[in-house]
Amino acid sequence: MSPQQIDLVQKSFADVKPIAATAAELFYSRLFTLDPSLRGMFKGDMQRQGQMLMSMIGAAVSGLKNLETLAPVVRQLGARHAGYGVRTEHYATVGSALLWTLEQGLDEKFTPAVRDAWAAAYDLLSEVMQLGALEEASTTA
Repeated sequence: MSPQQIDLVQKSFADVKPIAATAAELFYSRLFTLDPSLRGMFKGDMQRQGQMLMSMIGAAVSGLKNLETLAPVVRQLGARHAGYGVRTEHYATVGSALLWTLEQGLDEKFTPAVRDAWAAAYDLLSEVMQLGALEEASTTA
């Protein structure tokens, strides 16, 4: 990711924070529309789940300028998600739901450059998460 892309992601996330609860609802609604089988992975309070999602996204966005510190945390997150049953193909669905949610929430502020920046951020973070899942699988095998 370029420094400009990191700035775009961080600045646009500042516009998402005030609508975090709505964004989380939109995200999960879209996620379950894209892949209804994922609904079964979420057994708890979805409002709380949405708060955790937005907190995790916020931490990741804040950490984009310090990937050396962020990467181990994201790898651990990927390992935990593997334990929940998350598979490689789920990452594309989550990415699609995330970009759609941002488009809905940011409206005209979701420019092509902002979309590209978020796609780059998600690609980077999801790759690191998947590495964590692979590491977890290799240590438990």
